[in-house]
Amino acid sequence: MSKKTNDAISRSDRVLVAAMMIILATASAAIGASLSYTPSTDKAVAIKPVVTVVEAPKPAADTVMTQLLAEHKCLAEVLYYEARGEGAGGQKAIAEVVFHRMNHGDYGHSICAVVYEGSTRSGCQFSFTCNGDMKRPRQPGAWRNAEALAASILTGQVPLRNATGGALNFHAISVSPDWADTMDRTTQIGNHVFYRNAPRTRAS
Repeated sequence: MSKKTNDAISRSDRVLVAAMMIILATASAAIGASLSYTPSTDKAVAIKPVVTVVEAPKPAADTVMTQLLAEHKCLAEVLYYEARGEGAGGQKAIAEVVFHRMNHGDYGHSICAVVYEGSTRSGCQFSFTCNGDMKRPRQPGAWRNAEALAASILTGQVPLRNATGGALNFHAISVSPDWADTMDRTTQIGNHVFYRNAPRTRAS
């Protein structure tokens, strides 16, 4: 992975972590305020309990939390539907493709935008978003694992090491898509083969 790609992925993680910290700080302050009341033990004095009014979270915090939850869900979905049988290494490889696409700029600027690109028309980028797979019941254990891995990736607890060599595309070994001949193959991880854009040749 190039330094630029590493920096871009790090920026994405830092933004998510910072947002989570802001939300947690807001929640901690609210909880602390609600627990700050200590009733008097003096029976001779009748004192009405002081009710601490905790302000609702700011709309901006609500928006950030909603976005974080959506991004987490989209990442968990692509890990589950594309690589639930591939182990953590195979799922991390799929996550790399999502982040490479997001940082590339031509596939959407958020995880959800990348994952669901083309899902409302023919030509969806990730087949599960348009082939009916999402209508089938999920395997509970595999889904929990995908959710946990997605959260660990987004918080930086599980770093992505560019095992795919900057891949923007992949396919299962059971198929041979036409586009594969137009790209540079980078590696095979489990049952998926990964590709990046072929370098442009300069005109003489």
